[in-house]
Amino acid sequence: MGKKTTASSEFVLDGSVTLAWFFEDETSDYAESVQNSLEKATAVVPSLWRLEIANALVVGERRKRSTEAKNALFLSLLSTLPISPDGETWLRAWQESMTLARSHALSVYDAAYLELALRRGLPLATLDGPLQAAAKAVGVAAYSP
Repeated sequence: MGKKTTASSEFVLDGSVTLAWFFEDETSDYAESVQNSLEKATAVVPSLWRLEIANALVVGERRKRSTEAKNALFLSLLSTLPISPDGETWLRAWQESMTLARSHALSVYDAAYLELALRRGLPLATLDGPLQAAAKAVGVAAYSP
């Protein structure tokens, strides 16, 4: 269920895929193919995406998985990619996102990605198992680069 994507389409990009581009122990063929697809596709993210990425990078510094310098280089790379923040995420947080979180045992943060994909009719690129299952349950297609 859900719609097929083309190379020039939009999709919702989850933080789990984004972080797999950075943390070597989280990398995957799927994450790399999603990144490569950004040559022709545009990613859409909920407005919390920057906070989620920033937090993971700071936690990575604290856990000695990264350094401030490596994080700065990664953020510089991200700023060059066609990643567009959604302006309505905060408007949907207290209703649609909370409802999805309750219905599918997700964090509200993860539910924001699902809500965005549902609202915009876009496929979802995620490595998060529970989010993948919830997306499938509500008919959101997995992004296939």
